[in-house]
Amino acid sequence: MTDDLTKRGLPDQQRINLNEPWEVRDWCTKFGVTEAQLRAAVKAVGVMARDVAKYLGKPYP
Repeated sequence: MTDDLTKRGLPDQQRINLNEPWEVRDWCTKFGVTEAQLRAAVKAVGVMARDVAKYLGKPYP
């Protein structure tokens, strides 16, 4: 399911959605990794940002 851009609530900062280009870009910037590294991490541990950060050896707020 795609994001509904008409909703004004807070974004889900706990999950990484690889189907949305702006989310991929933002997460890559946040973790300081390439898109390929981000996709590999999500494939390895799932979409939860905390798990991806741990896998990448990056801090998670």
